[in-house]
Amino acid sequence: MPVTRRGILTGGTWCIDQNKLIDAWPEENGRAIILESETSCGGSGSNLAVDIRKLDPDMPVATIGLIGDDAEGRLLLALADDYGIERSHLKTTSAAQTAYTIAIATRKTGRRTHISYFGASHLLTPDHFDFAWSTHRFFHLGLPGVHRLMDGPWGTDANGWVTTLKKARAAGLVTNMELASIDQERLADLVRPCLPHLDLLVVNDHEIGGIAGMATIRGGRTDVEACKAAAASVLAGGAVQCVVVHFPTGGIVVGRGGEEIARPSVRAPSSEIVGANGAGDAFAAGFLYGWHENWGAEAALGLAHAVAAASLRQMTTVGGVESWAACLALAEKWGWRDSLE
Repeated sequence: MPVTRRGILTGGTWCIDQNKLIDAWPEENGRAIILESETSCGGSGSNLAVDIRKLDPDMPVATIGLIGDDAEGRLLLALADDYGIERSHLKTTSAAQTAYTIAIATRKTGRRTHISYFGASHLLTPDHFDFAWSTHRFFHLGLPGVHRLMDGPWGTDANGWVTTLKKARAAGLVTNMELASIDQERLADLVRPCLPHLDLLVVNDHEIGGIAGMATIRGGRTDVEACKAAAASVLAGGAVQCVVVHFPTGGIVVGRGGEEIARPSVRAPSSEIVGANGAGDAFAAGFLYGWHENWGAEAALGLAHAVAAASLRQMTTVGGVESWAACLALAEKWGWRDSLE
């Protein structure tokens, strides 16, 4: 009997975020004042899983990852339990410490800076990914560039990400990959071999430019037409059916059949913005939820913007996300930008 698939399975990075809100970024040998401090979850595996459960507590969500057998790892396990995330495949190891990131948001500029220790993340391999038990529909995987063994060759595959995506698709899952905004050449080396094994790709303007080898940001501003061209290049280079690119002023969806949808982002009041840490995960969660529920690309893109805007209200990656209906109501309250510019 065919498996009836529903829900989202996340895989990859689980870490601790030591969130700090500072007044202004100092020069070397200078000093910044910490205005707020909070410890929470971080990483693609945890953030998207929690966001989806907050958007819809009835959506089945599970995860696969590797954390340390330590106090920080136990905190993450407890968090997964609190949100009802199936975490029997979130394994622990005594060989390395749980990964952590010092995530610094600057009140003066609204920008974020990450200082990371990868620890147990470096020990994750394709062997940790078993999909035989999963009846989920989507598989969300990340993050290339911060997992040493996954980043390297695996068997005859270019890297462990390729091996893992192959396994997921063979098991009947729709695949999506989340990226870290690392050096663009390194990003291209890691992600291009994955394109034949991806169904969806939700990325930002920096990341799509790196994969395609195109300049998509000029003078600090997103070149929307270049993003469209880069998305088309990615579609031509693999099996991806739909590329979604987000940036501060909006987002675009480019389909394999040539269809394009563009939508400006939410006009979030500056007085409401605390930090952007986790906004990309929130955007991806909104889009994947809408896509999973067959809303269509335009409605899914609107929800993605709404969830990202809601996330800006808190310093942690997941604190500002609410139900999908509440996020959409907030977006309507704040209003939408007039254009992508």
